[in-house]
This record gives sequence, structure tokens and C-alpha cells, in this order.
Amino acid sequence: MRNQWWWVASIFYVIIFYGVVVADQIIPAPTGGTFGRSSREPKFTIEFHPEDSPFHPDDDQESIVMPNNNGEKFLCFLPKVEKSKSGKLVAQQNISSMIVESETRTKLKTPDELLEVLKELCFIRQEGWWSYEFCYLNRLRQIHLEDEKVVQEFILGVYDAEATEAYNQNLSDISTLKDPRSKDASQRYHAHIFTNGTLCDLTNEPRETEVRFVCSEPRAMISSITELSTCKYALTFQCPTLCKHP
Repeated sequence: MRNQWWWVASIFYVIIFYGVVVADQIIPAPTGGTFGRSSREPKFTIEFHPEDSPFHPDDDQESIVMPNNNGEKFLCFLPKVEKSKSGKLVAQQNISSMIVESETRTKLKTPDELLEVLKELCFIRQEGWWSYEFCYLNRLRQIHLEDEKVVQEFILGVYDAEATEAYNQNLSDISTLKDPRSKDASQRYHAHIFTNGTLCDLTNEPRETEVRFVCSEPRAMISSITELSTCKYALTFQCPTLCKHP
């Protein structure tokens, strides 16, 4: 199956870089991954990424689903090309139809669609005296447990769908989180807004939290929680499924 995947990726890249290929010119890609049809033409590189090591495409790449002979489908990322060597515009749809006429482009799942695996799940993180319970699309609590019983509780926010939609419309669906504790000082995230928490005695306003979902392996968990300002928090939640989003 892997060889078939490489073969499919090879066809796509040859068409993108050279315009058109006839059947007798298509050959299986060698393991090296770098080749060209003649020494006078520019060479290029093909990268293969297994499922356990997701590929993160650049903004100038687009995706297309390509089936093999057994009907198995693979997601290929191609550079966007608008002009041929002659300078004429090339329609991406025509390029795709040169391989499989019935092939249609697939829309990548949104961050929220990739996060659906968390529905009806709750996660707990303990930090000293306090524990934090995060329930996806529900609420966030700061609690103190004794003998597995909650003896003290603050609601740090309840999921606010309207505030979340407004927030993401303003910032697009991807933001930038700078966490000095992270090895990567700049990490992309998708945010949900939690409002209407327990009233804060210092500000006399309800507590609220921005939950930041980040791509991280190998499992879903709360990675950190920070009080940005009085009774306003940021919770970072790592989720492997988000790694499928470009």
C-alpha cells in the first residue's frame, strides 16, 4: 500500500511541475524521492508522511484526495500553481481531471470537527491544593478534593457558543499562543470561550476562561492553566486530532 501511495504522490507532482504526463511515462517512485524526466529539467523532492507523523502543509499548498487501485484513499498536498511555463493560467481542476476524471476536492475538517472526539468527556489536572476539571463544551471548575469529595469549588466559566463564534471570526480559526514554558515559543491554537463563572470577589464580575486547543501528541490532556489577570484564565489543552489541521 505504501508503494501505491508513493506512486500516486509521484503522479501529482509530475503533473504540477511538468504540465502533462502520458501513460507510458509514469513509473513507480524510487525510495530516494528525487527525480526528473531528464537531466535538463529541474528536479524536485517528494515527502511521504505516515499517519503517526502528520504532515503540516504550508499556506501555499492545497489538498486533494486520491484513490489507489484498491479504492483506498490518500490525502495529497500539492503546491498551488497558477501559471504554466509559457505564462498561461492553468486550472487546477483540469490538472486533477488528467489523472482521475471523477476525482473531487475534499474540504479539510475544521478544528471544531476534529475536536468532536472530546464530546461528553471531562479531564482533570491537579496543581497543588487545587484541581481543575475541564468538560468539553460544558464547563471548567477549580475544585479542592478531600477523600475524593469536592469540598471547595469555583466555576471558571461555562461554554459560551456565541462568544466563541465572535472570537474566532475576529481572529480567524487559528491564533498564536506564546507560552514561555513551551519548547516552541510560538504555537498555534484554536480557542473556545467560557464565561459566566463564579462571581469574583475582587472584580465583582463573573470568572471567565479562554480554552486554547493545541496540536500535541500523544494524548488529550490539560497541559497548563494560567491566570492572565484577576479572575480571567487561560487553559491550554493538547489534542492529537488537531495535528491533522494544516
